[in-house]
Amino acid sequence: MIKIRDKFENRKFIILAFFVGVFIIFIIRLVILQLLSDEYKELAENNTLRNLTIHPPRGLIYDRNGKEMVYNEAVYDLMVIPQQAKNIDTLELCRLLGIEKEGYIERMQKAKKYSRYKASIFEKQISKENAAYLHEIIYRFPGFYFVSRSLRKYPKPIAAHLLGYIGEVNQNDIDKDSFYASGDYIGISGVERTYEKLLRGRKGIEKLMVDNLNRVKGSFYDGRYDIAAIKGADLTIGIDMELQEYAELLMQNKKGGVVAIEPSTGEILVLVSSPAYDPNMLVGRIRSKNYVSLQEDTLKPLMNRALISSYPPGSTFKLVQALIGQQEGVLFPHTTYGCQGGFHFGGLHVGCHSHSSPLNLEQSVQQSCNAYYCNVYRSIIDNNRYKNVKEGYRKWREYLLKMGFGRKFPTDLPYEKSGNIPSVEYYDRIYRGSWNSLTTISLAIGQGEILATPLQLANEAAFIANRGYYYNPHIIRRISDGRAIDSSFTTKQWTGIDANYFETVISGMAKVTQPGGTARIAQIDSFDVCGKTGTAQNPHGKDHSVFIAFAPRDNPKIAIAVFIENSGFGGTWAAPISSLIIEKYLKGYIPEKRKALELRMIEGNLLN
Repeated sequence: MIKIRDKFENRKFIILAFFVGVFIIFIIRLVILQLLSDEYKELAENNTLRNLTIHPPRGLIYDRNGKEMVYNEAVYDLMVIPQQAKNIDTLELCRLLGIEKEGYIERMQKAKKYSRYKASIFEKQISKENAAYLHEIIYRFPGFYFVSRSLRKYPKPIAAHLLGYIGEVNQNDIDKDSFYASGDYIGISGVERTYEKLLRGRKGIEKLMVDNLNRVKGSFYDGRYDIAAIKGADLTIGIDMELQEYAELLMQNKKGGVVAIEPSTGEILVLVSSPAYDPNMLVGRIRSKNYVSLQEDTLKPLMNRALISSYPPGSTFKLVQALIGQQEGVLFPHTTYGCQGGFHFGGLHVGCHSHSSPLNLEQSVQQSCNAYYCNVYRSIIDNNRYKNVKEGYRKWREYLLKMGFGRKFPTDLPYEKSGNIPSVEYYDRIYRGSWNSLTTISLAIGQGEILATPLQLANEAAFIANRGYYYNPHIIRRISDGRAIDSSFTTKQWTGIDANYFETVISGMAKVTQPGGTARIAQIDSFDVCGKTGTAQNPHGKDHSVFIAFAPRDNPKIAIAVFIENSGFGGTWAAPISSLIIEKYLKGYIPEKRKALELRMIEGNLLN
């Protein structure tokens, strides 16, 4: 009997331990739910409180004269909290939004995947006109409410590549910066991308009391716990809006790039990539469709040719050869070289156009003699102050890098390309270590492996205008909150060429646009235009037309580069377009006697 009683007593303790264990588990679970987990707290709060994210207006963008280039227009996103979206007339909501029932199901599944208890976008970018009526009846659809946002608008269809555009964030953006949430917008390109953190402002939060019908009953504690949104900073950029519009008009139906710089500051006055597009095309609900259309366009209007297209600079490169040669002590204003239809050495021949011979330095710039600069290049590379040709080449290349060629500027416009100034190592690899100045003679006239962007060519005009220095080209001029712009934009960059070596070159450039020069069509009454033509060889078709210039000669206000693809000689298209832009900027108008030239440039169609 004693043994049987012990057996039952043990079973009693086991059963008791089981119930105690279950009780402890329930207690632990209760503590987790009540004190540690936010799930039920969120569920309860979302039934009485709504944390409404207030998206700040994005900062505006003005041109150098205070004219508005980018502003905001209000739109509304329809938000949904899936847990609350019950017992609603889905067909009626679909009708009001203009969507199919399948679209409703797809959107709701996406929202649930994000969170059943947190709000996410159900339908984005509803116009203020359409949202006005929906605001009045939204209480009939529990779990749905509106959030105000703003979209970018452009008063004129210009400067798309420069200003850039905004788009919806992806998961990578969200992971990198906690500021963003699903459905937010971020700068994708141009100024919008570079100055995103200034333009975006700071989000706010408004806590609202809502009833069980999703109707707002007022602020929580009279807004005591609200956080005010802070508007993004406004930007003033260096662009002259009217000049930009005029330059784009001249470049219509042409492929190429235009960059104009204020030499005294490095501020970009004009940046044109053609063909271009209306920046309003990449705004709102039509953005995705238009982006695909632009991307598939064979003329590549999305490509920013002013920053990323690298071309042979052609004869515009002769100017830097003249400067380096003088600095190195192998070239002087009185130095003359003959030209019998080009440069000849052994079996090597570099052709040249017909002109008087021999020429001195100033005349060589005016006449753009190939033979002259082949000799100048050889004298630099083969300079006997260096122990071998490779050392001379390295020194030559060092000057070019200081001038901004073959590298990216620390500019505030994204996606800039570096162009190319080939290295000694490159030629060692190509020619197995055995090469000389004749092997690379095409570099003398801006051909061969040399590549430069329109931005780099405009900077060349700027540092010649400044007689030896430049400021890193940039777009920003002023920030509304008083913040200083990057100091690299206000620091002089020296080319390594003494100021006294520029005057002979500049005199030659002034004669380029006078009778007897290669770009007399670019002459302007009342002040000198100092320019240089270039014809960049194109192995795949018609040559490219290039022109760089600055004006006036003394106290220059504008430096410019125009590069037009497949358009022939530099004096045919690039030079007249440059001179018209210069005259428009300095005078504010085009004189009557140049109206015929202006019309010819505007109507010229080089795309075919």
